[in-house]
Amino acid sequence: MAAEKVAFITGGNKGLGLETARQLGKLGITVVIGSRDPEKGAAAAQKLKSEGIHAEAIRLDVTKPADYKAVYDYLDKHYGRLDILVNNAGVSRENFFEGNKTSTTSAEVLHDTFDTNFFAVIQLTQTLLPLIRKSPAGRIVNLSSILGSLTLHATPGSPIYDAKAFAYDASKAALNSFTVHLAHELKDTKIKVNSAHPGWVKTDMGTDAAPMEIPDGAKTSVRLATLPDDGPTGGYFHMDQALPW
Repeated sequence: MAAEKVAFITGGNKGLGLETARQLGKLGITVVIGSRDPEKGAAAAQKLKSEGIHAEAIRLDVTKPADYKAVYDYLDKHYGRLDILVNNAGVSRENFFEGNKTSTTSAEVLHDTFDTNFFAVIQLTQTLLPLIRKSPAGRIVNLSSILGSLTLHATPGSPIYDAKAFAYDASKAALNSFTVHLAHELKDTKIKVNSAHPGWVKTDMGTDAAPMEIPDGAKTSVRLATLPDDGPTGGYFHMDQALPW
């Protein structure tokens, strides 16, 4: 069993997930990346290895619960525990620049979005939690978004007041609720659970219109994944700033 910390990052073969794995790996943490496409995952792990990082990849399609048990078995066999879980994988089925289409958002779009951004996160976390409990200082990071803030959505003049992608926003608000509830359940343990807003980042979802580069976008997740024992739990952060629910 490895003495160094072990992190598992979903959607870790590209974008924010890959950069989060890279930054954690440079801290001496073993990173296991979950990727829907095994070949892309293996290529991403090989790239990290070429940078001196201890990296591995495993198949994880977050919409396929059968994969969750395989991930559990892999981590249990090779490490016997999990120190850091970064629930990074997420989707958007909407165009963020088309304006508010709430009244015509289809059930299909809502289901697809919630399946990945909410239900999959809960079920995977519940599956892996026994391994996280074996860590001396478990950390769970849920990749949310400032677009999950009900307070800011309801406040005229806020930075997101006119940014209304209903399915995506609602899925992240629900994810924030999971963060609060799980953190409360685990408040008497050494496990910390927090939501991260990476910022508007130049990724496939964020597009080139975004002002932030990927390395900066990964910083919030890395910070929350490596919190000290006296760090916060049940919070919602961008960098060091707490966001309103």
